[in-house]
Amino acid sequence: MRLSRRTLLGAGLASFVGGCSSDRPLVDRLVVAGGERGGFYLEFAQLLATQLRAAKVARTVEVRSTEGSLQNLELLRLRQADLAICLADAAAQSREVVALGRVYENYLQCVVRAAGPARKLPDLVGKRVSAGPPGAGAALTTNRLLSAAGMHAERAPVIANLHLSDAADALAAGRIDAMFWSGGVPTRRLTDLSAQVPIRLLPLDRWLAPLRTTYGVVYQRAQIPAGTYSGVEQVSTIGVPNLLICRPEVPRAIASKIVDVLVNRAAGLVPAAAVGAHYLDPNSLIGTSPLKLHPGAADRYRTVHG
Repeated sequence: MRLSRRTLLGAGLASFVGGCSSDRPLVDRLVVAGGERGGFYLEFAQLLATQLRAAKVARTVEVRSTEGSLQNLELLRLRQADLAICLADAAAQSREVVALGRVYENYLQCVVRAAGPARKLPDLVGKRVSAGPPGAGAALTTNRLLSAAGMHAERAPVIANLHLSDAADALAAGRIDAMFWSGGVPTRRLTDLSAQVPIRLLPLDRWLAPLRTTYGVVYQRAQIPAGTYSGVEQVSTIGVPNLLICRPEVPRAIASKIVDVLVNRAAGLVPAAAVGAHYLDPNSLIGTSPLKLHPGAADRYRTVHG
């Protein structure tokens, strides 16, 4: 199919020339929608940008700091980003995107002060809780979790929609009683918080079954290892796969080259401090349900598998 400049995404993809020689980048510029400062999304996006430049996928790669998955989907829709990091449950709400790979596990983290009384999720009824900013996938997952736990109407927490750093500051100062965050582990901003004030993570896996009944198997049981944050014990929580996504009209050659980066440069895509699960091998990268793989990515994975 012949693509017009208007159809293609972004300034970088608008300059794509299919016949580029192997020693030249495929495009001049790509824009990657990442996440909040201090979070895993943005850190992964920055590592990805470095590898995309090194592999000559693009001459320059701009990483945008965003509120998270929901804003990233909107940036793709508006053609203000070419690639995006997105939670699978959030991505399932869009019919305008496809996946390039499943890249790592996201952990829903409910953080409270260790000195406080909260030991389980229902202890937060009527308490001041940050669910993350409106553009974050954490806000979507948290609202679904609270509904599954029956924490609505008169049993609802008092919800604030704070950014990661603001929520951590508010929790440390006692202005809120808990904060939800969905990301890889450890999340750097939460590591800093645990050094500032003792924290506890609440177990959330009790509500996995009702979440899966309502929303499907996109939700999984996940373990956050002991010591992920200072003084924090192992805890069971809700895991959601994180996907690298794009719009379907991204040229096949670019999608294929990005798969090569995910497969062959995996070591350069894992933050040094990461202890959570990542899926940067061909057998795991292809598990992008509920999204379909981009056709160029699917073809490349078939070649990799042999």
